[in-house]
Amino acid sequence: MDRLTARGLTGGMAATIEAGRTGTTVTAWGGAALVAATVTTGLMAGLFCAFAYSVMPGLGKADDRTFVEAMQRINVAILNGWFGVIFAGALVTSIAAVVLHLRDSGRPALPWIVAGLVLYVAVLVVTFAVNVPLNNELAAAGTLDRIGDLAAVRERFEATWVRWNIIRAAASIAAFGCLSWALVLHGRGT
Repeated sequence: MDRLTARGLTGGMAATIEAGRTGTTVTAWGGAALVAATVTTGLMAGLFCAFAYSVMPGLGKADDRTFVEAMQRINVAILNGWFGVIFAGALVTSIAAVVLHLRDSGRPALPWIVAGLVLYVAVLVVTFAVNVPLNNELAAAGTLDRIGDLAAVRERFEATWVRWNIIRAAASIAAFGCLSWALVLHGRGT
């Protein structure tokens, strides 16, 4: 900015150039946040969908012992750094995209980003209100050799977990769709 001022661009013209540069920076960061939100939300949608259309139907055909053991192991294995970064990252980057697009002139993508964020928050609510407590209950049942009635443990878990996983899969697909459309609008600049 000092160079521009030295060349005779002072006052309003210099302020306009500086504002344009800031707007471009905000748009670039907003675009990066939106890409990250779209990718992480898409990865979560893929995970929930994979459980809905392959993992749970496959385990549904297994005997009680196999089902309980597999789900206990999956629930331990999924708690890792990669999952944490993607699971939390979808929320954090969606919030960042909303905040950064608030300053974008015209904001054509903003309603779609907000919709994606709201849908992903619904996914989190379902996860923490239903699926995680069921996972914890399954873990609390103990090791297979200590569970007296595997069928009862499975019955308390399976149908409810599967139903709510389908709901969060649908919500995460919708969130991914909203963010994808927001990305298109952001790219068009319309």
